[in-house]
Amino acid sequence: MEYDGRDTGADKTEGKSWGIFICWVLGNGCLFGFNGMLTIEDYYTYIFPKYHPTRIITLTYQPFVLATTAIFTYHEAKVNTRLRNLAGYMLFFLSSFGVIILDVLSSGGGGIVPFVGVCIIAAAFGIADGHVQGGMTGDLSLMCPEFVQSFFAGLAASGAITSALRFFTKAVFENSRDGLRKGAMLFSSISCFFELLCVLLYAFIFPKLPIVKFYRSRAASEGSLTVTADLVAGGIKSHSNPLAEEGPTHTERLSNKQLLHQNMDYALDIFLIYILTLSIFPGFLAEDTGSHSLGSWYVLVLIASFNVSDLIGRYLPLIEQIKLTSRKGLLLAVISRFLLIPAFYFTAKYGDQGWMIMLTSLLGLSNGHLTVCVLTEAPKGYKGPEQNALGNLLVLFLLAGIFVGAVSDWLWLIGKGW
Repeated sequence: MEYDGRDTGADKTEGKSWGIFICWVLGNGCLFGFNGMLTIEDYYTYIFPKYHPTRIITLTYQPFVLATTAIFTYHEAKVNTRLRNLAGYMLFFLSSFGVIILDVLSSGGGGIVPFVGVCIIAAAFGIADGHVQGGMTGDLSLMCPEFVQSFFAGLAASGAITSALRFFTKAVFENSRDGLRKGAMLFSSISCFFELLCVLLYAFIFPKLPIVKFYRSRAASEGSLTVTADLVAGGIKSHSNPLAEEGPTHTERLSNKQLLHQNMDYALDIFLIYILTLSIFPGFLAEDTGSHSLGSWYVLVLIASFNVSDLIGRYLPLIEQIKLTSRKGLLLAVISRFLLIPAFYFTAKYGDQGWMIMLTSLLGLSNGHLTVCVLTEAPKGYKGPEQNALGNLLVLFLLAGIFVGAVSDWLWLIGKGW
């Protein structure tokens, strides 16, 4: 099949619903395995009580995802996006499988050696995320905004689904011998299956959707070199003709430095959103909220509250009346979220569990809503190669914010005297 550059309405819409669903599943798979490690924190806290596993796992994960994303962002124009994303999803699958193998080899025991193994797996998850999150965001930025929204909704859904599954496995095995371990391993097995499903969907189904082939072909005609393998996978072997409305020549794409200069406010928005979120979630919620009537369920309820509200927040921009599109409005909303820091501090010290659950839900709701608003508004007005590059840049700043937030949470722990 050869792409002829004709902008047909059928090509732009055929398979869109399936595309949105697959983007949601792929977004889910991007964090399903690592969220699984965070969600079974009650198991890791039980077998590694001296090592603060929730914070250590997060802090181990972050440098690897940040460094991997930075490398790919720098070389973005030359990277084979298809191989990048497939390698990432395969590594997600192998890392999820590694969680099970490690637990079997250690017989569910604690100690420094199994904990180091857990940290190595967390690092592997970080490398996989560095492949996928930036690669998918850049790829989907070439297409319709609904794909970007659905992918990031899937990222949030992974947290909500993992929390729901953890509630189920904890309830099923709570009264059985070695129940905590059995629930955690069942959960990890589900993660393996889901990551394998993502590999198959991205490799064989997604590239053959008509709407995906249309947008990738258009990006190729605009000068993008990152979609060549994707076009071949979709059955398109030639994309040499430009779109009629663009004329016979291409304008040179903006450099990463120029794109960043034009979109510094969006980069700052996404950076600050995740600094705040990761300075509170999950470490502070897991260890600094005191004891309450919910007992061992309390931390799971807080994590579930964040994940569900984050998911809801990522669908709110679909309502045009409440979607933030003003650049100044977005920056103001992002800065105002920092009022949540004293609110969490005083609630943890003086409030009851109801207020903490409400604040956690507000944290998640604002995180999801503002993330989608920034990532769907920023690429508008750019050509395909620039949209891809900008998507990678914004994800790099997102991950940098996560890393700084995790470090600030770690410094808070050190300040408390470990």
